[in-house]
Amino acid sequence: MTAARLVLAIAGAAMLTVAGCSSWREKPPQLMNLRSSTSGPDEFAIVPPKALELPEDLALLPEPTPGGENRTDPRPKDDAVVALGGTPRSASPAVPAADGALLAHAGRAGVSSDIRLALAEEDLDYRRKNNGRLLERLFGLNVYFRAYSRQSLDQQAELARWRAAGAGVPAAPPPNSSR
Repeated sequence: MTAARLVLAIAGAAMLTVAGCSSWREKPPQLMNLRSSTSGPDEFAIVPPKALELPEDLALLPEPTPGGENRTDPRPKDDAVVALGGTPRSASPAVPAADGALLAHAGRAGVSSDIRLALAEEDLDYRRKNNGRLLERLFGLNVYFRAYSRQSLDQQAELARWRAAGAGVPAAPPPNSSR
């Protein structure tokens, strides 16, 4: 009877140990986790409105249209494009004439409408095949950097190569930077 109790005690201790290790799992980098896993508000979805302005001549105000745009509606993407010296897409929805040849060349072999889904599936398959560690597969750890390590660029060696070639390098990675 004591042997059965000993086996049960060891099995119970093993189960508690494994259950206690659940918080030790490797957390994926935030840059690869664009969706929030919390139920709280998304601070990036809240954009304050622009300040109200009173034009010098009230006749310059556009006629209100139901469902139309408001001069104080936030348009952060368009504002960023303007700040960088471009023309917002909403002002010019068509592809600029200067980019026509580039667009034609990029789509010369056809365009896949489900490219994001296909790439995500291929990436997951590649990481599964190149992750030879059984424990990582069992516990669902993030192995992104380990799977692609053979394809990564040695930043310091590349910096030295370009500097030796006489190229101006405006920015450089810090030495011994880690991910």
